[in-house]
Amino acid sequence: MRVTQSMLTNNMMRNLSTSYERLGKYQDQLNTQKKITKPSDDPVVAIKGMRYRTDLAEIEQYQDNLTEAYTWMESSDDALDKVSQALLRIKELTVQASTGSNGAEEKKSIAIEVEQLKRHIATVVNTKVGNKYIFHGTNTTEPPVNLEGSQLIPTSTNAVLLDVSKGVKLDVNVDPVSFLQGNNSKNIFTELGDLINNLNSDSGDLDEYLSTIDFYSSKVTAARADLGARYNRIELIDDRLGSQEVIANKIISENEDAEMEEVIINLTTAEAVHRAALSAGSRIIQPTLLDFLR
Repeated sequence: MRVTQSMLTNNMMRNLSTSYERLGKYQDQLNTQKKITKPSDDPVVAIKGMRYRTDLAEIEQYQDNLTEAYTWMESSDDALDKVSQALLRIKELTVQASTGSNGAEEKKSIAIEVEQLKRHIATVVNTKVGNKYIFHGTNTTEPPVNLEGSQLIPTSTNAVLLDVSKGVKLDVNVDPVSFLQGNNSKNIFTELGDLINNLNSDSGDLDEYLSTIDFYSSKVTAARADLGARYNRIELIDDRLGSQEVIANKIISENEDAEMEEVIINLTTAEAVHRAALSAGSRIIQPTLLDFLR
């Protein structure tokens, strides 16, 4: 095959173009510190990167859900603590009223305070986080308790479930019936109402109400214990997600980040090869008449 001058020139230009592309690739890696700048540079790395970043996005979403879970649980625990304190105060007042040293007027004064504590408990049960009622199950838009109407305990007790890990849903609310509902279709508000009526009328023994208050106090304690157990699990899941986030970022870095020492060596080598190609190319191009006329 006859090799012409134009063939040599075209080959030289094509090789120089390839050399420029190689130099551009290593310069991009040096500037961005990444192996690729577009998927076509290395489709395998690009596909792996998309999958790893999807996993990282899921972890970050679970962490956001955990933040909401913490808010619900901490607010619920604080509310239950306030209910427990109110019941303790009601018990103190009941003990005080049951002594023989208090007359009818003193008991009426105690009844006024018990009434306010009863309303305080209702207010606590109507606690909102943001714009959501936390003690009304999945019906977060309506108040669970209305002392002025017929709704004395929440009607919705469905669990509020949040995705906290892959394939794991955890209820973050407290079932209000678990600590508000009593025996024989009675509830904490009707029983406190009976106590108030007794105090106002000064008509009977108050010892049974002490047992009732202890009953509801134990139910509140049990609800807090259950909530605390779930809170501990949330913390374990949070710690695990933190570890998974670190691992995911490490995998992404290993997949996409360029080894700077290797990039610098490759760039230096490519520059030397390119200079040698330019030098060789200058000898391939034959002199023209203009070169002799200078």
